[in-house]
Amino acid sequence: MTFIDTLLAARRPLIMEVKLRDPHGNDLLGERTVTDLVTRYEQAGAPCLSVVTGRWFGGTTRLLREVTATTTLPVLQKDFLTRPAQLEAAHAMGASAVLLTAALLPATSLNRLVTCALTLGLTPFVEITDEHELDHLPDIDRCVVAVNNKDIRTRERDPGDLRRSLRLLPAVRAAGCRAPVSASAITDPHTAARLLDAGYAALLVGTALMRTDDLDTWLTTLDTARTGALA
Repeated sequence: MTFIDTLLAARRPLIMEVKLRDPHGNDLLGERTVTDLVTRYEQAGAPCLSVVTGRWFGGTTRLLREVTATTTLPVLQKDFLTRPAQLEAAHAMGASAVLLTAALLPATSLNRLVTCALTLGLTPFVEITDEHELDHLPDIDRCVVAVNNKDIRTRERDPGDLRRSLRLLPAVRAAGCRAPVSASAITDPHTAARLLDAGYAALLVGTALMRTDDLDTWLTTLDTARTGALA
């Protein structure tokens, strides 16, 4: 299945992220190896993974290669990708989806990259922060549209604003997206449960999962909070 289909079929639709540093430059991996982390996410039932290759977070394309060589799960490459050649390289390195940041791309470039990604068999993971960034997005039913709750202008060092996700969800759904995702600033399982119950198809969670001392409890708390909210 494609990245988007795997995500939509997941019982617990969390994209679990691999990144080496937080926005402030603090180490997130600790004494673990990348293989340790990926294996732990697999054991926890992650449907898909995200790998941050951007320099802000200490990433490189070598990290992507290491993850895709370790797992058979669909993998998203998170970086500021702006050229078709970068998408071709992502595909060659085993990625299943690629981040396209609407705020950084003219509409014509974004549309061209969405089409290029789909042609390569990659899921476009289109990140937005404003409703107008949805305008004229092609093949939106085949894209993940992710609302970023943080500000890339501050290198995501702000605390984030989850109200953005709640505000933009109706517009993302109305535009025809089957897989709206809320990303960044999701710090605890109760917040995650509220976003899923609000109607998000999935969440992307990075720092919170990498920092938790008890991943199983974090995920069980999420499941319980969702059940309680829906009862």
